[in-house]
Amino acid sequence: MDAFFASVEQLTRPTLRGRPVLVGGTGARGVVAGASYEARVFGARSAMPMHQARRLVGVTAVVVPPRGVVYGEVSGQVFETLRSRIPVLETLSFDEAFGEPVELVGTTAGEVLEFCESLRALVRERTGLVASVGAGTGKQLAKIASGLAKPDGVRVISPREQQELLAALPVRKLWGVGPVAQSRLRSVGIETVGAFAALPESEAASLLGGSVGAALHRLARGLDDRPVAERAEAKQISAETTYESDIATLGQLRPAIEEMAAAAHRRLIRDGRAARTVVLKLKKADMSIVTRSFTLPYATEDPATLTAAALRSALDPARIGPIRLVGVGFGGLSAVRQESLFPELDQATEPRETAELDEFVAPEPTVTLATDISGTSDAPVPPATRSYTTEYFYPGRDVTHREHGHGWVQGSGHGRVTVRFETRSTGAGPAHTFAADDPDLGPADPLLSLL
Repeated sequence: MDAFFASVEQLTRPTLRGRPVLVGGTGARGVVAGASYEARVFGARSAMPMHQARRLVGVTAVVVPPRGVVYGEVSGQVFETLRSRIPVLETLSFDEAFGEPVELVGTTAGEVLEFCESLRALVRERTGLVASVGAGTGKQLAKIASGLAKPDGVRVISPREQQELLAALPVRKLWGVGPVAQSRLRSVGIETVGAFAALPESEAASLLGGSVGAALHRLARGLDDRPVAERAEAKQISAETTYESDIATLGQLRPAIEEMAAAAHRRLIRDGRAARTVVLKLKKADMSIVTRSFTLPYATEDPATLTAAALRSALDPARIGPIRLVGVGFGGLSAVRQESLFPELDQATEPRETAELDEFVAPEPTVTLATDISGTSDAPVPPATRSYTTEYFYPGRDVTHREHGHGWVQGSGHGRVTVRFETRSTGAGPAHTFAADDPDLGPADPLLSLL
C-alpha cells in the first residue's frame, strides 16, 4: 500500500487529500509513523523525528495522531480483498504481503502485468486506497519490484532482465543486507549487488558468516526459492508508547500502565485468544529497559485481571529512575479460556512477591527507532470519567456533534474547539467552532470515519 497510514487519514478525512500529512506523535519525542507523498517531496519520511519533519515541510504540514484501530480495520479490508484472488498470503506488516498466485505459473510477463493491474483495481474499488504491486521470480525480486513500482504503479521483473537489474543495484538494496553487512562488503570494495554476486560463494560466507553469507549470495544471483507461506500466529500481543515527559512517580506510572494494558487488551480481543502471562516493559531515561512478567494460573481475556497483573509488576520510578516508555504485553496465548476460582485475588493490584515474577534489565542501543501505531487515544472515554476541555479535544481526535454528526478536531485552545465535519463518503466538509464544554459535542468512535 502507498503511504498507508497517511493515505487512510486522507481517505477518511477528505479535507486532507492533496495536502502534506504527517502521522505520528506531536510531542518533543514524537516520531513520524507515516508521511503522505505530498510530505515526502519535502524530505519527510517514516521513523524521522516529528520536529525535523515539520521543519522540512513547513507551515503547510498537517500533523495528526495515529489511529491504530482505523488502520487495523482498513488493513483487514485490504487483505480480505487480496485473499479473494490469492488465497495464501504471507503478510509482512499492516500494509504489505507476498502472494504466489497459482494461475501465474508459466505465464508471460504481460499476463503477470495484467493480473497485477486487475489486483490494484480491485483494491482501489473495495477500499478506496492505492496499492503498488511488484512481481518477480521470487520474494527478493518481488520486494525490489514493489519499491520500483511506487507510487501508484506496477513493476514486473521478467526472468530475462532480472540479472541485469540486480547487478546495478546498491548492495544495501539486497533484502537482508543491513549497515553492518554493507560496511563489511564496502571494506573490500563491494558496492553493488552485481559485484557481490561475482564473488566466490566461499568468500561471501567468509565475509558475512557461513549460512547468512551463502544465502545472501544466492539472492544476489537471483536464486530465491523460498515459498510463500502464511505467518504463524503471534506469540505475544502488546502496546507501548513513549511519553513526552519522563514519568517520575508511581502515581504517574500506574495510569500509564492501565492505558497500555487497555490498548493491548483491545488487540487481544481482536486476536480472539486469551493470555496467561503479562509482561510490563519500562524504558528508563538512560535508555536501559526493565521488563517484569507475571504468570497467571490460567489463560484469561478479562481486562481487570490482566491489568491488575501488569500493575503488580510496577516499579517505583523514585527507586529505579525516570521512565520514558511504558509497554504492556500479553503472552502465553491460548484459545482455551478458564475462569478464576478467586478473582478477587487475581485482580488485586498491589505488587507481591512470587516465584513467577521475573525481572530483566538490558541496555538499549543509543538510537532506537520504533513506532507503536495502536495508540490509546482512539478509545471513546465515558463522559463521566473526564471533563471536556480543549486539552481533551486535541487536534486529530474523532468527535461527534448532535447536529452536525461525525468530525475531527482541527484545532483547540482558549476554551474553543474547531471541528471539521466529514467522513470517507461525504467529501470535504464544513468546519465549525464550539465551546469545549458544549453539551452537544463529545468523543466518537474513530471507525465511524470510514462510513
